[in-house]
Amino acid sequence: WDWSTLIPPWLRQRQFGLQAKGQNFMLEDSTFWIFGGSIHYFRVPKEYWRDRLLKMKACGLNTLTTYVPWNLHEPERGRFDFSGNLDLEAFVLMAAEIGLWVILRPGPYICSEIDLGGLPSWLLQDPGMRLRTTYKGFTEAVDLYFDHLMSRVVPLQYKHGGPIIAVQVENEYGSYNKDPTYMPYIKKALEDRGIVELLLTSDNKDGLSKGLVRGVLATINLQSPQELPLLTSLLLSVQGTQPKMVMEYWTGWFDSWGGPHNILDSSEVLKTVSAIVDAGSSINLYMFHGGTNFGFINGAMHFHEYKSDVTSYDYDAVLTEAGDYTAKYIKLRDFFGSLSGAPLPPPPDLLPKTTYEPMMPVLYLSLWDALKYMGEPIKSEKPINMENLPVNEGNGQSFGYILYETTITSSGVLSGLVRDRGQVFVNMVSIGFLDYKMTRIVIPLVQGHTVLRILVENRGRVNYGDNIDDQRKGLIGNLYLDDSPLKKFRIYSLDMKKSFFQRFGIDKWSSLPEAPTFPAFFLGGLSVGPSPSDTFLKLEGWEKGVVFINGQNLGRYWNIGPQKTLYLPGPWLDKGINQVIIFEETMAGPMIQSTDTPHLGRNQYIK
Repeated sequence: WDWSTLIPPWLRQRQFGLQAKGQNFMLEDSTFWIFGGSIHYFRVPKEYWRDRLLKMKACGLNTLTTYVPWNLHEPERGRFDFSGNLDLEAFVLMAAEIGLWVILRPGPYICSEIDLGGLPSWLLQDPGMRLRTTYKGFTEAVDLYFDHLMSRVVPLQYKHGGPIIAVQVENEYGSYNKDPTYMPYIKKALEDRGIVELLLTSDNKDGLSKGLVRGVLATINLQSPQELPLLTSLLLSVQGTQPKMVMEYWTGWFDSWGGPHNILDSSEVLKTVSAIVDAGSSINLYMFHGGTNFGFINGAMHFHEYKSDVTSYDYDAVLTEAGDYTAKYIKLRDFFGSLSGAPLPPPPDLLPKTTYEPMMPVLYLSLWDALKYMGEPIKSEKPINMENLPVNEGNGQSFGYILYETTITSSGVLSGLVRDRGQVFVNMVSIGFLDYKMTRIVIPLVQGHTVLRILVENRGRVNYGDNIDDQRKGLIGNLYLDDSPLKKFRIYSLDMKKSFFQRFGIDKWSSLPEAPTFPAFFLGGLSVGPSPSDTFLKLEGWEKGVVFINGQNLGRYWNIGPQKTLYLPGPWLDKGINQVIIFEETMAGPMIQSTDTPHLGRNQYIK
């Protein structure tokens, strides 16, 4: 038998895949340079994946890298979602069709400035949970997730005819480094499930020596040209003569609420990218296109103080949040074009942006009136944190807000651990906030039985650092009045998913009063012509809250900045009237305006 005749011709050429040979990458028999860029499918409307990938190809890049967010794909234990915007296979196959190779970074932990670094919050129901270790409760969950995920990934590998040429083993573990048996476990978990392509790790310079795994190629993450000599000497010292790769060259940086908008000059970016390539290294641009932390998925940092990330993941990247060209794109296209040896495809036209008529909210529902449509609250002697609430088939609550109510009969000093920000009400009057800095608040004189309420927002779980095991949200432990623990709580889960709003039929809303009671929901209609286009919502006069369009959560706004507008993708709009719901915590503006340019302190977009 001549078995070779039974193998399809396109697979005959695919025997070795991407290999590390001496100082070069080889793809089959040819030397191969990885010129990569990161785009996260879960941060970009599915309808725009093709546009962004074509722009990547036209920039002279040959490889797409993406993370896989476990928390979005397995929102409840054993229930998987790979539909719509989470259709990983469709994204990878589209990259192949456009002519891009793929490096997959499946985690299970991905960092990525996403809530809990992409780990599902239901893991934290276990009080002894030790994330990113070989703790049994963690590895059992990873094994079940990988069983499902890898059955989808395996057929997309190069040796099976797909575009995936390499797979990353976890992410920046050297910076965490809590369990020497963990990385070998993840490597084996991938291989046991049929991953046959080149395996990589990626670490910053501080974690590089601690993130190594035998038989896995180490790559490095960096931003400044000063770190380049380190690239060569560090990688050489830890793994001898092997191909060099900067897995994350940071083209910008993410923003935190209340901080500055981070920008990195395009000339600086070009200088560093060309220096990396001149040093004989492959490169991946993180991010090529950042996109948006739609919904509540943003992460946070907590070193000296807690800082949550803004909704935009613009990142000052090569393409803007809305996929527009920047000065970085023009310079990098010239640079990669000069290396390609063939003319690059023309960059696709820009997608149209528009400004719609201002939208005035017409209907209103205060949170206190909304509670009666929520069904019975959870009753508990003590406060229960968000992850341990008996909701969502026993998986707890991942995102959004949670409301605690109890009855008090005297004034005093209220104290407790509130994660992350709790607005305190006596009956319906707001008396201030409890958070990381403000841990005590004086309750003024009360008469008779008074309802004490705390509306707590999960502003994003930490995605990087040693404290990921401590990211439970809501009220943590007891709430004290003058050092006595309060008892008998009524707890409402306000996750603000689509099903949450289905409880408020149009008959539940009332017309907008002169002086609304806050917090409250506001309802209006955005009028859109025959061809819906992208826009950016401006919430001048509003203070802090969340915007929902046709049931899609666009994310949080907050007047402390730096983000001043919310990106609204055209494909999420319908011709005619579109339903807009705003949840506002403290102060409403007269209207919502839109603009065709975002306010992010970006250099002017390249038309």
